Amino acid sequence: MLRLNAACTLVLAGALALSGCKFVKTEDEQKQAAAGAFNPDKLVADVWDAKVVPYLEERGGAFQDVSALAASDLNAAAEKYGHKEKQGNAPWTFAAKIDGVIVGEETKSRAGYVDVDVDGDSKADVRVSIGPAIRGTALRDSLKFVNFNEFKNQIEWAQYGKSFNTYVNGALLEKLSRDGLTGKTIKAIGAYPLPAKGQLPQFVPATITVGG
Repeated sequence: MLRLNAACTLVLAGALALSGCKFVKTEDEQKQAAAGAFNPDKLVADVWDAKVVPYLEERGGAFQDVSALAASDLNAAAEKYGHKEKQGNAPWTFAAKIDGVIVGEETKSRAGYVDVDVDGDSKADVRVSIGPAIRGTALRDSLKFVNFNEFKNQIEWAQYGKSFNTYVNGALLEKLSRDGLTGKTIKAIGAYPLPAKGQLPQFVPATITVGG
């Protein structure tokens, strides 16, 4: 009986000691875990030049053509220029090219933008985001080769959409001069979601050039 109690005591002591132990991953295991972690910024950077910009260049039509077709025949515009995920209630998002003149600007807000006239009547036809904060996920939502089902959950999908905005701001928009934009020409390729009636389309550029 004494021997049994001693053995039980040893087993109990061992269990208590193990319960206080902490298993630490080796350096190699930590590196492997980091390499396999979800990194939306890297995912965007990896496809930007090879897939995103070429896709928008090929898919996008002149903004006047895209918006006119969307107003007269949404299904035809969606087939030719648009995309939306089957999940959720997101609006159609269209790839388009802008070539016009800046007729208004907002550069003091973090969500900066310029209003652009594309048909020569001196009135704004589209609002182009110039950051640093960019609303929405138009760039992600315009891409047919991006699929919600490839992501673990809605959180990863949202982070991926935000990373497109982060990338374009760092690569392009931060370098734009904010001085005297009104009156300058602008060319851009990007995307915008179908706007509500009476609202200016909110365009997010993937390429942008502001001239004299």
